[in-house]
Amino acid sequence: MGATFIFCADPLRPRHTDRHFADEARAARGPGRAVALIDHDALAAGDATAAVARVPEGSGAAWYRGWMLTAGQYAALREALAARGVTLLTTPEHYRRAHELPGWYDVFAPVTPRSVWLPAAPLVPPARPALVGAVAPLGGGPGIVKDYVKSRKHEWDEACFVPDLTDARRLAAVVARFVELRGDALVGGVVVRAFEHFRAGLGEARLWWVDGDPVLRTAHPDSPGLRPEPDTDAVRPLVAALGCRFVTTDLALRDGEWRVVEVGDGQVSDLPRGVSAEPLFHRLAQAG
Repeated sequence: MGATFIFCADPLRPRHTDRHFADEARAARGPGRAVALIDHDALAAGDATAAVARVPEGSGAAWYRGWMLTAGQYAALREALAARGVTLLTTPEHYRRAHELPGWYDVFAPVTPRSVWLPAAPLVPPARPALVGAVAPLGGGPGIVKDYVKSRKHEWDEACFVPDLTDARRLAAVVARFVELRGDALVGGVVVRAFEHFRAGLGEARLWWVDGDPVLRTAHPDSPGLRPEPDTDAVRPLVAALGCRFVTTDLALRDGEWRVVEVGDGQVSDLPRGVSAEPLFHRLAQAG
């Protein structure tokens, strides 16, 4: 029997898959492959037991494919599923490692923009002296601000991009606005990354890795019309070194070199619309 695939239910129709994942759920179903649903709202509210109530007991090995979870929510989900005889194949430790930048950065440092980070609580930006000290290793030049998981790139000028990291006033202002906009959703703290100019008009490629093999190559969801074909030779050993079974890497071209823009846990990485996920689910089922 293949792995079970656990999706988020539609909040208004709890017996149906959330519309965002409906096409994937259809692709996931197949010989020996089952689909089960969880209540994401209940999980986010802290009731993991209620969230998994519709998952059949004894379903065995499983992969999650759904909305992004905090590391704590993911751990609660895995524990609640285990009580029903269901084992998520990605451990909470591996989920955090792939999902949060401090977990994967050291492995990918040779091929990703230089980065520093400071732990921070939601709605409490780091003090300016702490920021200045943290970004000093990056030197001058532009940078971007994000948390351990997400940026506010759609508010580029006010909450993401810093033209010169030596401008302490501007840095502090961007960080403060970023923290304000992220609100209670802030994950981990504040990350500052050196800004790199990638080749214009080419877009990013998202690679989906299962047990160290690139199973699917797609466009990035933000630029679905652009689908570059990156060389994966430099990235493959780093994915293996990370040690996580199901991950994604977003790659962009800079000066003839493919750079890793982000790494993510494959269970919560977004799949562009119109992409056939059948090869991915087939491989995941085999890996289970």
